[in-house]
Amino acid sequence: MKGKGIDAMRQHKTGVIALLVLLLTCPLFAQSTPQRPRILGISHAGFFVSDLPKALDFWQGLLGYAEPYDIKKPDGTTRIAFIKINDHQHIELFDEQPPTGSGHLSHIAFIVSNAEQMRLYLASRGISVGSKVGKGKTGDLNFEIKDPDGNLVEFVKPQPDGLEAKNAGKFLPSTRISNSIYHLGFLVGSSQKSIAFYGDLLGFREFWRGSSNGKEHVSLAVPDLAQSISILEARPAFKTYGKPLDAHSGVNGQRQVNLFDPDGTRVELMESNTASGKPVPPSTAPPPQ
Repeated sequence: MKGKGIDAMRQHKTGVIALLVLLLTCPLFAQSTPQRPRILGISHAGFFVSDLPKALDFWQGLLGYAEPYDIKKPDGTTRIAFIKINDHQHIELFDEQPPTGSGHLSHIAFIVSNAEQMRLYLASRGISVGSKVGKGKTGDLNFEIKDPDGNLVEFVKPQPDGLEAKNAGKFLPSTRISNSIYHLGFLVGSSQKSIAFYGDLLGFREFWRGSSNGKEHVSLAVPDLAQSISILEARPAFKTYGKPLDAHSGVNGQRQVNLFDPDGTRVELMESNTASGKPVPPSTAPPPQ
Protein backbone atom coordinates (compact mmCIF):
# COMPACT_ATOMS: atom_id res chain seq x y z
CA MET A 1 0.00 0.00 0.00
CA LYS A 2 2.82 2.33 0.87
CA GLY A 3 4.51 1.75 -2.43
CA LYS A 4 1.30 2.33 -4.32
CA GLY A 5 0.80 5.58 -2.42
CA ILE A 6 4.27 6.79 -3.39
CA ASP A 7 3.66 5.82 -7.02
CA ALA A 8 0.33 7.63 -6.98
CA MET A 9 1.93 10.74 -5.50
CA ARG A 10 4.71 10.60 -8.05
CA GLN A 11 2.16 10.37 -10.84
CA HIS A 12 0.21 13.24 -9.28
CA LYS A 13 3.33 15.39 -9.04
CA THR A 14 4.29 14.49 -12.60
CA GLY A 15 0.84 15.46 -13.78
CA VAL A 16 1.05 18.80 -11.97
CA ILE A 17 4.47 19.48 -13.44
CA ALA A 18 3.22 18.57 -16.93
CA LEU A 19 0.22 20.86 -16.46
CA LEU A 20 2.44 23.73 -15.32
CA VAL A 21 4.73 23.23 -18.30
CA LEU A 22 1.70 23.23 -20.59
CA LEU A 23 0.36 26.42 -19.03
CA LEU A 24 3.72 28.10 -19.36
CA THR A 25 4.36 27.07 -22.93
CA CYS A 26 0.94 27.80 -24.43
CA PRO A 27 1.25 31.63 -24.18
CA LEU A 28 4.78 31.43 -25.54
CA PHE A 29 3.62 29.34 -28.46
CA ALA A 30 0.83 31.80 -29.21
CA GLN A 31 3.28 34.69 -29.15
CA SER A 32 5.82 32.92 -31.39
CA THR A 33 3.73 33.33 -34.55
CA PRO A 34 5.42 36.25 -36.34
CA GLN A 35 3.23 39.23 -37.09
CA ARG A 36 3.64 41.34 -40.21
CA PRO A 37 5.45 44.62 -39.47
CA ARG A 38 4.29 47.86 -41.01
CA ILE A 39 5.10 48.59 -44.65
CA LEU A 40 5.71 52.33 -44.67
CA GLY A 41 5.72 53.01 -48.41
CA ILE A 42 7.64 52.69 -51.66
CA SER A 43 11.39 52.90 -51.20
CA HIS A 44 12.57 52.64 -54.80
CA ALA A 45 12.46 50.87 -58.12
CA GLY A 46 15.45 49.56 -60.05
CA PHE A 47 15.72 49.52 -63.85
CA PHE A 48 18.32 48.09 -66.22
CA VAL A 49 19.64 50.64 -68.73
CA SER A 50 21.66 49.98 -71.87
CA ASP A 51 23.33 53.41 -71.94
CA LEU A 52 23.85 54.96 -68.51
CA PRO A 53 24.94 58.44 -69.70
CA LYS A 54 21.80 58.73 -71.86
CA ALA A 55 19.62 57.47 -68.99
CA LEU A 56 21.20 60.03 -66.65
CA ASP A 57 20.58 62.80 -69.17
CA PHE A 58 16.92 61.79 -69.17
CA TRP A 59 16.58 61.72 -65.38
CA GLN A 60 18.86 64.64 -64.64
CA GLY A 61 18.79 66.87 -67.71
CA LEU A 62 15.11 66.51 -68.56
CA LEU A 63 13.40 65.53 -65.29
CA GLY A 64 15.74 67.63 -63.14
CA TYR A 65 16.91 65.15 -60.51
CA ALA A 66 20.30 64.79 -58.85
CA GLU A 67 22.53 61.75 -58.38
CA PRO A 68 23.58 61.71 -54.70
CA TYR A 69 25.86 58.66 -54.89
CA ASP A 70 26.54 55.52 -56.88
CA ILE A 71 27.90 52.00 -56.53
CA LYS A 72 31.00 51.10 -58.52
CA LYS A 73 32.01 48.03 -60.44
CA PRO A 74 35.43 46.43 -59.74
CA ASP A 75 36.88 48.40 -62.67
CA GLY A 76 35.80 51.69 -61.11
CA THR A 77 32.93 52.44 -63.49
CA THR A 78 29.40 52.96 -62.20
CA ARG A 79 27.27 49.86 -61.71
CA ILE A 80 24.25 51.52 -60.07
CA ALA A 81 23.40 55.21 -60.30
CA PHE A 82 20.94 56.54 -57.72
CA ILE A 83 18.39 59.18 -58.71
CA LYS A 84 17.01 60.92 -55.64
CA ILE A 85 13.28 61.66 -55.69
CA ASN A 86 13.09 62.69 -52.04
CA ASP A 87 14.79 61.78 -48.75
CA HIS A 88 13.05 58.38 -48.68
CA GLN A 89 12.48 57.46 -52.34
CA HIS A 90 14.81 57.00 -55.28
CA ILE A 91 15.34 55.27 -58.62
CA GLU A 92 18.23 52.87 -59.19
CA LEU A 93 19.71 52.66 -62.69
CA PHE A 94 21.67 49.45 -63.32
CA ASP A 95 24.31 49.74 -66.03
CA GLU A 96 23.65 46.12 -67.02
CA GLN A 97 21.71 44.22 -69.62
CA PRO A 98 18.46 42.72 -68.32
CA PRO A 99 18.14 38.94 -68.13
CA THR A 100 17.13 37.37 -71.41
CA GLY A 101 13.40 37.46 -72.02
CA SER A 102 12.61 39.94 -69.25
CA GLY A 103 11.82 43.63 -69.28
CA HIS A 104 13.94 46.42 -67.89
CA LEU A 105 12.57 46.24 -64.37
CA SER A 106 15.20 44.97 -61.93
CA HIS A 107 13.18 45.10 -58.71
CA ILE A 108 10.78 47.08 -56.56
CA ALA A 109 11.38 47.92 -52.91
CA PHE A 110 9.30 48.83 -49.88
CA ILE A 111 10.27 50.46 -46.59
CA VAL A 112 9.43 48.37 -43.52
CA SER A 113 9.44 49.16 -39.82
CA ASN A 114 11.39 46.00 -39.00
CA ALA A 115 13.27 43.95 -41.61
CA GLU A 116 13.94 40.89 -39.46
CA GLN A 117 10.33 40.72 -38.33
CA MET A 118 9.24 40.87 -41.96
CA ARG A 119 11.66 38.08 -42.85
CA LEU A 120 10.33 35.88 -40.05
CA TYR A 121 6.73 36.68 -40.97
CA LEU A 122 7.24 35.75 -44.62
CA ALA A 123 9.08 32.57 -43.68
CA SER A 124 6.16 31.57 -41.45
CA ARG A 125 3.86 31.96 -44.46
CA GLY A 126 5.94 29.62 -46.60
CA ILE A 127 7.84 32.26 -48.59
CA SER A 128 11.44 31.47 -49.48
CA VAL A 129 13.67 33.94 -47.65
CA GLY A 130 17.35 34.04 -46.77
CA SER A 131 18.70 32.86 -43.44
CA LYS A 132 19.21 36.44 -42.24
CA VAL A 133 18.70 40.08 -43.12
CA GLY A 134 21.72 41.56 -44.84
CA LYS A 135 23.20 45.01 -44.93
CA GLY A 136 23.39 46.46 -48.42
CA LYS A 137 26.16 48.55 -49.88
CA THR A 138 24.09 51.64 -49.11
CA GLY A 139 24.29 50.74 -45.42
CA ASP A 140 20.60 49.86 -44.98
CA LEU A 141 19.16 46.52 -43.84
CA ASN A 142 17.46 44.62 -46.64
CA PHE A 143 16.47 41.28 -48.11
CA GLU A 144 14.66 40.11 -51.25
CA ILE A 145 11.94 37.65 -52.16
CA LYS A 146 10.13 36.83 -55.40
CA ASP A 147 6.48 37.49 -56.14
CA PRO A 148 4.36 34.85 -57.96
CA ASP A 149 5.73 36.02 -61.33
CA GLY A 150 9.37 35.96 -60.26
CA ASN A 151 9.69 39.72 -59.82
CA LEU A 152 12.20 40.69 -57.16
CA VAL A 153 10.62 42.45 -54.18
CA GLU A 154 13.01 44.04 -51.69
CA PHE A 155 12.26 45.12 -48.14
CA VAL A 156 14.39 47.90 -46.70
CA LYS A 157 14.88 49.19 -43.17
CA PRO A 158 16.86 52.47 -43.44
CA GLN A 159 19.71 52.84 -40.97
CA PRO A 160 21.08 56.01 -39.31
CA ASP A 161 24.50 55.36 -40.86
CA GLY A 162 23.14 54.51 -44.32
CA LEU A 163 23.81 56.67 -47.36
CA GLU A 164 20.19 57.76 -47.51
CA ALA A 165 20.19 59.06 -43.94
CA LYS A 166 23.61 60.69 -44.33
CA ASN A 167 22.34 62.62 -47.36
CA ALA A 168 19.03 63.71 -45.87
CA GLY A 169 18.13 67.22 -47.02
CA LYS A 170 20.78 67.16 -49.73
CA PHE A 171 20.61 66.67 -53.52
CA LEU A 172 17.05 68.00 -53.73
CA PRO A 173 17.27 70.60 -56.51
CA SER A 174 14.32 72.85 -57.30
CA THR A 175 14.44 71.47 -60.84
CA ARG A 176 12.86 68.16 -59.77
CA ILE A 177 9.72 67.68 -61.82
CA SER A 178 8.13 65.73 -58.94
CA ASN A 179 8.98 65.15 -55.31
CA SER A 180 7.27 61.77 -54.83
CA ILE A 181 6.74 58.39 -56.45
CA TYR A 182 2.99 57.99 -56.89
CA HIS A 183 2.95 54.31 -57.82
CA LEU A 184 4.81 51.55 -59.66
CA GLY A 185 3.31 49.44 -62.43
CA PHE A 186 4.35 46.11 -63.95
CA LEU A 187 2.77 43.18 -65.79
CA VAL A 188 1.75 40.03 -63.95
CA GLY A 189 0.80 36.58 -65.19
CA SER A 190 -2.20 36.11 -62.90
CA SER A 191 -3.84 39.07 -61.20
CA GLN A 192 -5.54 36.75 -58.70
CA LYS A 193 -2.21 35.35 -57.52
CA SER A 194 -0.74 38.85 -57.39
CA ILE A 195 -3.69 40.19 -55.39
CA ALA A 196 -3.27 37.30 -52.95
CA PHE A 197 0.46 38.04 -52.66
CA TYR A 198 0.36 41.83 -52.40
CA GLY A 199 -3.03 41.93 -50.67
CA ASP A 200 -3.43 38.94 -48.37
CA LEU A 201 0.27 38.43 -47.64
CA LEU A 202 1.66 41.96 -47.64
CA GLY A 203 -1.51 43.78 -46.62
CA PHE A 204 -1.92 46.16 -49.54
CA ARG A 205 -5.41 47.23 -50.55
CA GLU A 206 -6.74 47.33 -54.10
CA PHE A 207 -8.09 50.86 -54.64
CA TRP A 208 -8.71 50.95 -58.38
CA ARG A 209 -9.07 48.51 -61.26
CA GLY A 210 -8.90 49.32 -64.95
CA SER A 211 -6.64 48.91 -67.96
CA SER A 212 -3.29 50.34 -68.92
CA ASN A 213 -0.97 50.09 -71.90
CA GLY A 214 2.69 49.29 -71.74
CA LYS A 215 4.87 47.24 -69.44
CA GLU A 216 6.66 48.40 -66.33
CA HIS A 217 6.49 52.05 -65.38
CA VAL A 218 6.99 54.47 -62.53
CA SER A 219 4.42 57.17 -61.84
CA LEU A 220 5.49 60.52 -60.39
CA ALA A 221 2.96 62.80 -58.75
CA VAL A 222 2.67 66.41 -59.95
CA PRO A 223 0.27 69.11 -58.71
CA ASP A 224 -0.27 70.78 -62.10
CA LEU A 225 0.33 68.74 -65.22
CA ALA A 226 0.14 71.64 -67.68
CA GLN A 227 2.75 73.56 -65.72
CA SER A 228 4.99 70.49 -65.52
CA ILE A 229 4.82 70.03 -69.29
CA SER A 230 5.71 73.69 -69.84
CA ILE A 231 8.73 73.34 -67.55
CA LEU A 232 9.96 70.25 -69.39
CA GLU A 233 9.49 71.75 -72.85
CA ALA A 234 11.57 74.78 -71.83
CA ARG A 235 14.59 72.70 -70.85
CA PRO A 236 17.51 72.21 -73.27
CA ALA A 237 17.34 68.43 -72.75
CA PHE A 238 13.85 68.41 -74.24
CA LYS A 239 15.32 69.02 -77.70
CA THR A 240 17.46 65.91 -77.28
CA TYR A 241 14.46 63.99 -75.96
CA GLY A 242 12.63 64.72 -79.22
CA LYS A 243 9.18 63.32 -78.39
CA PRO A 244 5.93 65.24 -77.93
CA LEU A 245 4.41 65.52 -74.47
CA ASP A 246 0.74 64.74 -75.05
CA ALA A 247 -1.40 65.28 -71.97
CA HIS A 248 -4.50 63.16 -71.61
CA SER A 249 -6.89 61.86 -68.99
CA GLY A 250 -6.40 58.22 -68.17
CA VAL A 251 -9.15 55.69 -67.63
CA ASN A 252 -8.91 56.61 -63.95
CA GLY A 253 -9.92 60.17 -64.80
CA GLN A 254 -6.58 61.70 -63.79
CA ARG A 255 -4.56 63.95 -66.09
CA GLN A 256 -1.24 62.44 -67.07
CA VAL A 257 1.55 62.47 -69.61
CA ASN A 258 3.92 59.66 -70.58
CA LEU A 259 7.64 60.05 -71.07
CA PHE A 260 10.04 57.30 -72.08
CA ASP A 261 13.66 56.81 -71.13
CA PRO A 262 16.17 55.77 -73.85
CA ASP A 263 15.25 52.10 -73.32
CA GLY A 264 11.51 52.73 -73.56
CA THR A 265 10.73 52.45 -69.86
CA ARG A 266 7.71 54.63 -69.19
CA VAL A 267 7.78 57.46 -66.67
CA GLU A 268 4.31 58.80 -66.04
CA LEU A 269 3.57 62.24 -64.61
CA MET A 270 0.16 62.22 -63.00
CA GLU A 271 -2.04 64.57 -61.02
CA SER A 272 -3.37 63.01 -57.84
CA ASN A 273 -6.93 64.30 -58.37
CA THR A 274 -9.26 63.53 -61.27
CA ALA A 275 -9.74 66.15 -64.00
CA SER A 276 -13.41 66.53 -63.10
CA GLY A 277 -12.81 66.62 -59.38
CA LYS A 278 -15.08 63.60 -59.01
CA PRO A 279 -13.78 60.09 -58.36
CA VAL A 280 -13.97 57.58 -61.19
CA PRO A 281 -15.23 54.23 -59.88
CA PRO A 282 -13.00 51.26 -60.59
CA SER A 283 -14.02 48.50 -62.92
CA THR A 284 -16.35 45.91 -61.45
CA ALA A 285 -15.11 43.25 -63.84
CA PRO A 286 -13.47 40.22 -62.25
CA PRO A 287 -9.68 40.17 -62.42
CA PRO A 288 -8.29 38.52 -65.55
CA GLN A 289 -6.91 35.02 -65.14
